[in-house]
Parts: sequence; C-alpha cells; structure tokens
Amino acid sequence: MARDRRPSKQMITLLEALSAQAPKWCHGYDLMKETGLLSGTLYPLLMRMTEQGFVEAEWREPAQPGRPARHAYRLTADGLALARAVTEDRPLPGLKAFLA
Repeated sequence: MARDRRPSKQMITLLEALSAQAPKWCHGYDLMKETGLLSGTLYPLLMRMTEQGFVEAEWREPAQPGRPARHAYRLTADGLALARAVTEDRPLPGLKAFLA
C-alpha cells in the first residue's frame, strides 16, 4: 500500500533554500550556512535528491587558482515543482514514487 509521504523537515528546509536561489547554482558550504544543516545531513540529502531527479549537481572550477573544484547544486523543474507544492502545503500528485 503506497503512502502519501511528505518530505522530511530537513528536505523541506533544503528545498526552500534552493528554491529561493533558483535557478542559480549553490555550493554545499553556502547551503550549510543558510539552512543550518550539518554536512552529514546535507550531502546525503543532496545526493539522494540528485538521484531522484529533484536536484542537479555539477563540478565547478575554483574561482581562485590553487583551490579545489567544488560541487554546485540547483533544483530541476521537478524539484522546483516539489518545493512549490511543499511550501504551499499542496498534495504531491505524481511525486509519491520519488518520496517513498
């Protein structure tokens, strides 16, 4: 039996932060500062959301020479639709399979 499962509190916090920046790319460290999520929560959540198609990730070259490349993240169209549905407290039709 399928459940109508709502995203976790942490996922909602991350969705809100990413949707506020959409369509701009965000670095994980900046998302940690903005959301207050710890790296052990944020990065697994970002990886899971990327696998589910809500977030896209890419490597970005460093702004300063000698610094390492960094991952950048942004919401996909499905991620933005999910963020809007969650923040407006609407049902999540068609997205249940992703959140199960």
